[in-house]
Amino acid sequence: MKNVMINYSVMLALLTSCSPVQEKNADKRVVSHAHADTASASLSEKSMRTKRKLPNDLSALLPIDILDSMSTNVYEKYGMEFSGNCYACDLARLSVTENKMIWTNVCDEKDIFEIDAFSTAIEENKTIFKTAEHTFILTKLDPAPVYELVIDGQKIALKNKRIARYFTTKVALPLFKEHDCGDFDG
Repeated sequence: MKNVMINYSVMLALLTSCSPVQEKNADKRVVSHAHADTASASLSEKSMRTKRKLPNDLSALLPIDILDSMSTNVYEKYGMEFSGNCYACDLARLSVTENKMIWTNVCDEKDIFEIDAFSTAIEENKTIFKTAEHTFILTKLDPAPVYELVIDGQKIALKNKRIARYFTTKVALPLFKEHDCGDFDG
């Protein structure tokens, strides 16, 4: 009877000590695998978001500035920056396609700076372009259209191409206040 009791206790101890540990390890493996699936699903969603087509507006953006911050009319609030377009001619236009970001001086079509190594992500009203040194965040503020550009990372110093904070399209520019240079040849 003693042998039966000892054998039964040993068997019971072996069964109870081995089973829960294996179940716990199995659960951990499943959880780890679930995290990997979630991470890859999240990555797939980001990739799909990144592959969305860029808005056509981004192919030709012209710099504008805030002229009347108190105005509620977007066409009076924003307008052409007189100094950078007409006098100094040091502003940059922006053109973004699927594989190039081109900064062009507003007064000289031949004065350009190109960036061709960047990734793109589109999130609601934001288009984000990332390079090794910079992150360009272009946010559509108004359907007029008005875009705000924020650049994170190293400072960009482009000769004769000062980067504005606000942009609009060539088609919409005549709708904004002060879009004529007058006596200047800019």
